[in-house]
Amino acid sequence: LARQRRELPWVPVEKEYRFETAGGTKTLPELFDGRTQLLIYHFMFGPAYEAGCPVCSSIADNINPNVPHVNARDVTMICASRAPLEKLQAYKQRMGWTFDWVSTDGSDFNFDFGFSYTDEQVRSFVGGELPPVISEVSAACGTDPAGYMTEGPGLSAFALSDGDVHHTY
Repeated sequence: LARQRRELPWVPVEKEYRFETAGGTKTLPELFDGRTQLLIYHFMFGPAYEAGCPVCSSIADNINPNVPHVNARDVTMICASRAPLEKLQAYKQRMGWTFDWVSTDGSDFNFDFGFSYTDEQVRSFVGGELPPVISEVSAACGTDPAGYMTEGPGLSAFALSDGDVHHTY
């Protein structure tokens, strides 16, 4: 499966995206930070959230110690969320993390890569009663279940080749 995945075509990213970072606004190529590969963990922390998703937070606890290892292999790893940068930075400090975390607030990035959904999209795939865990987790994030479900977790992989960014596997 890994071999077949590596053989899939790279998809050029032709849209220009802007990200708010601790170092100012950056483009997608700038997020590579001099490396040829970029992994972005789509951390569930939407604009209406007051705190990050507990499950994503557990995953992020394991990102922090692994950043030096992936950096040594020509890979930059960061997190991205739609919440404003100030909220992300405050939560990051509270959790004791040091990895880079960017805000995609006001951007289509998370929507274009399938990790954020409009209210209409959420209504279309949520029918009937939600499992109790959705209410519990959304409450932990300081939002309602509908607001919670506008975000999704996941990992996007990108490669930088001759100045062009490609979505990879």
